[in-house]
Amino acid sequence: MNNSSKIKIMASTYTQIHLQLVFAVKYREGLIQKSWRDELYKYMTGIIQNNSHKVLIINGMPDHVHILIGFRPSQSLSELMKDVKVASSLWINEKRLIKGKFAWQEGYGAFSYGQSQLPDIVDYIKNQEEHHKKRTFLEEYKGFLKLFEIDFDERYIFKEPE
Repeated sequence: MNNSSKIKIMASTYTQIHLQLVFAVKYREGLIQKSWRDELYKYMTGIIQNNSHKVLIINGMPDHVHILIGFRPSQSLSELMKDVKVASSLWINEKRLIKGKFAWQEGYGAFSYGQSQLPDIVDYIKNQEEHHKKRTFLEEYKGFLKLFEIDFDERYIFKEPE
């Protein structure tokens, strides 16, 4: 197959993939401060957009982040998440936004949605503070896993401090 054939195949590829990405600060520590949270979200948005994906909304709490994206299958999800987590950790550490070293928890959750579900998911992510008055992050995360019928082992959800 020559290069023009490859380009033609890619040019006729159309997708609509919406993913909610959820990941936590290492040990679920509440390290993300309101004073720099928006700047962090803008930085993460830039990483995602530079990888040709579209951020629909990003929000979270001091111990975790939710991002709803329009995902392009030109990159693996694991590579995107690696880029987001590594680059944002470096950014936080280089700016010395916390005492000590910042790190994200290993792993992440990725949950897919149809177009008609997006308004509800956007509202859910937008209103994180309200949701977490009723449920902890761990309860929320386990709820997603159960809702999406994802088998999981309690030992590997999130690490406790060592």
